[in-house]
Amino acid sequence: MRLPHPLVLLTACVLLGAATTWVLPAGEYDRREDEATGRTVVVGGTYHAVEAAPVGLFAALVAIPHGMADAGEVLFFIFLVGGAFAVLESTGALQRAIAWLLHNVGDRQSVFVATSCVLFGTGGVLFNMQEEIIGLIPILLLLARRLGADPMTAAAMSLGSAGVGAAFSPVNPFQVTLAQSVAELPLMSGWQFRSVFLVIGMAVWTLATVRLAARRSAAPTPERAAKEAAEDEISADDQISGRDAIVIAVFIGSMSTFVYGTLSLGWGFDRMSALFFAMGTLVGLVSGKGLNGTAEALGEGFRAMTSAAIMVGLARTVYIVLEQGRVVDTLVHGLFLPIEQLPLALSALGLMGAHILVHVPISSVSGQAVLTTPVAVPVADLLGMSRQVAVLAYQYGAGLTDLVTPTNGSMMAVLAAAGVRYDEWIRFTAPQYLLLLLVGAVGLLVAVGIGF
Repeated sequence: MRLPHPLVLLTACVLLGAATTWVLPAGEYDRREDEATGRTVVVGGTYHAVEAAPVGLFAALVAIPHGMADAGEVLFFIFLVGGAFAVLESTGALQRAIAWLLHNVGDRQSVFVATSCVLFGTGGVLFNMQEEIIGLIPILLLLARRLGADPMTAAAMSLGSAGVGAAFSPVNPFQVTLAQSVAELPLMSGWQFRSVFLVIGMAVWTLATVRLAARRSAAPTPERAAKEAAEDEISADDQISGRDAIVIAVFIGSMSTFVYGTLSLGWGFDRMSALFFAMGTLVGLVSGKGLNGTAEALGEGFRAMTSAAIMVGLARTVYIVLEQGRVVDTLVHGLFLPIEQLPLALSALGLMGAHILVHVPISSVSGQAVLTTPVAVPVADLLGMSRQVAVLAYQYGAGLTDLVTPTNGSMMAVLAAAGVRYDEWIRFTAPQYLLLLLVGAVGLLVAVGIGF
């Protein structure tokens, strides 16, 4: 069975969200400005009913362009990345450089896949790497194909590894440290415990990805075989010209600036987008395409990324509809309230389960942290559960669900850019997701048992 096209699936989620506003009672928590995080957080224990604001069909459709506008920076980033790499790919320089590299260095697929998993996992650990992968997908696809791997493997070793690293991270500023700050815990406290389960979680995902690569290499699809046949026309014997060397130098310089800007300078999407636009333009000019040829290649790249960009906007629209209908806080309140009646160990697992369900409509992990942590902390205090356990439940529940929920627009955009169908991604990811949830559940039970 195949799932509907992601655009159909996300549109259905928008309409389902609108229908929910007619069924659930409207309610809200009071909110305050948190000086430690600089964010607006809810005040636990202040949930109250408010006037209903159900969202009609036309209002739900109107919310779609609002979602596009709200995710505007990400959308333009996707378009400009697609344009830049379309120009780069049209020169053939990168393909020739990769062929030369693999011919002279070697092409051990398993080493490449495992190393990529570790590198992208580290990106997830350090800065919640996700949207940034969109800018790297074209080069990953080229590398993977030259090594006999397919787009699914490229997505798993990048998107999946970064997601697992982020979920189990002891230092991720957008997940664990933000939640710890809201919970009034020392930042990065308990990093030793979290690091143990980080290693376990990354090992589970890396082994699964290496097996996937080996399996796909043994049984290539007709589509992949056709692509590989076309790419094999660029052989390792092709000479890298002086103009190719300049193009590659521009590419390496741009990617180095991209990494430095995001890690050290805190660049937002506007600066990253400007960098890729500059790279695409400069590559086109130095490769001899001229202004018109460069513009045409950029346009081709823009068109190729349209579906990916639209999916990001639709994913954002789901939350906007629920927010307009004033039922977001109702969902959180309804999911967390029953946990107070459970025994300690079950309540920890219940918190994790609640975070899983909440993360479907609220796909932002940082947004979920400031919304749910102030609600979960009083529950934990009431039960005699440590606040560290409450933060762990949020990390494992919300972070791992980022791997599968269709409302994660960044994930859907990466899959679209890689040419991987969502149902294909789910078939591979679902077993690993369940296994990783089990790892997280064991982590929670151990934490409760040792009084973490």
